[in-house]
Amino acid sequence: MKIAVVGIGVAGAYLMNQLSNLHDVQVKGFERMPEKEHDAVCAWATCDKVMKDYAKQCGLNLENYILHDGKKMKVDVGDGTNSSKNIEINLKGMVSYDKLRLIQDMIKGTDISFQKAPNKAALEDEYDIIVDSTGFHRHYLPKLKNELWIPCIQYKVKYDNTPFDDFYLKAFPSLSGYFWYFPLGNGYAHIGSGDFQRKQTHIFMESFMKKYPCQVLKKVGRPVRITPPSHCLPFTDGRKTIGVGESIGTVYSLLGEGIIPSTICAQLFVENLYDHQKYIAEVLSTFKIYTNVYNFIRKSINKKFNIIKDFVEVLKIYKYMKSSEDRFGMEVNMLNMLKLTKI
Repeated sequence: MKIAVVGIGVAGAYLMNQLSNLHDVQVKGFERMPEKEHDAVCAWATCDKVMKDYAKQCGLNLENYILHDGKKMKVDVGDGTNSSKNIEINLKGMVSYDKLRLIQDMIKGTDISFQKAPNKAALEDEYDIIVDSTGFHRHYLPKLKNELWIPCIQYKVKYDNTPFDDFYLKAFPSLSGYFWYFPLGNGYAHIGSGDFQRKQTHIFMESFMKKYPCQVLKKVGRPVRITPPSHCLPFTDGRKTIGVGESIGTVYSLLGEGIIPSTICAQLFVENLYDHQKYIAEVLSTFKIYTNVYNFIRKSINKKFNIIKDFVEVLKIYKYMKSSEDRFGMEVNMLNMLKLTKI
C-alpha cells in the first residue's frame, strides 16, 4: 500500500513515524514549508503523562524535550479590579516542550519532500491513500460551511526579568478567546493570543508587551479551527483522501489545545488503516464531548449562554474533564468552571 501524508505537523509527524514501521506500507510525506523553515506554530504546552507514551511509541523520551514543568497556572477571568475572580489551577503534568525538535526527531529517517505538495490528481495517480493532515487549511478535503475558527498570533520572546514563573492565561469576555504566557525556560517564553472577535488580541498583546518589555525573536500567525469532528464531516472525499488531526476538528476548543487530540486521532488512523469506516466511527465516538464544548463556546461568544438552561451541557464538560485530569495535566473543579461561565 502506498500512502501520501500531506502536512508534517503533530499528526503528520506521528503518522510518518508509525506508518514507516509497517512492512506492507510505503509512505511518503509532503510539507509545503522548505526544510530549513519548517516550524511548529502555536503554543508548545502539553501533558507529559500522555505525550510521554506517544513519544515512547516513536522511540523517543519526552523528558529530553521538556522546557518547563508547570506547578500552578493563573487564569485571569476578571477585569483587573477584582482578584477574587481569578483562578489558580494546580497542575498535574502540564509542561512546555520543544515541539519542533520532537517533530523533527519523529520524522528522522522517513521519506519527506519539503516543497509544495503535488496537486491532488497527481497524488491520486500514484498513491492508494492520501492523508490530509494540513490542519486548518484542509487542502485535500471538501470545504466546510459555517465553521468556527479563531485567528491567533504568537511571539517567541526573551526576557531579562520574566513577568511570571509559570503558566498564565487571560480569558477574554464571552469566552471569545484568551491570551497565553507559556514559559520555555532561561528567560524564554511564548506569548500569544487568539480572539474570535479579533479586537482583544492586539489590545492586550500591546499592553502586555508595554508592561513587560521583551525581545521578540519570532512571530507567527495562523487560524485555529474549533469546529468539532461531528461538524467537520465528511472526513473523506469519497475516493482516496481521508483527514487526520485538526483538518477534521481535533482541537479541544475550551483550551484551544490540539497536540494530544491530533496525536490520538493519528493513532486511531494507524489502528484502523484498513477500515476507514471504523476509523471515522471511532473518531466521532472518541471526540463526542467536543460537540458539547463547541456548543458551550458558541453560545458564550454569541451571548446566548444561560447557566440555568445550559447547566446540563456544562455538567457534561465538567465530568469529562474531572475524570480526565491526568489527560489535561491539571486539577479540575466545579467552582472554576462556574467562574468561566460568568465571563
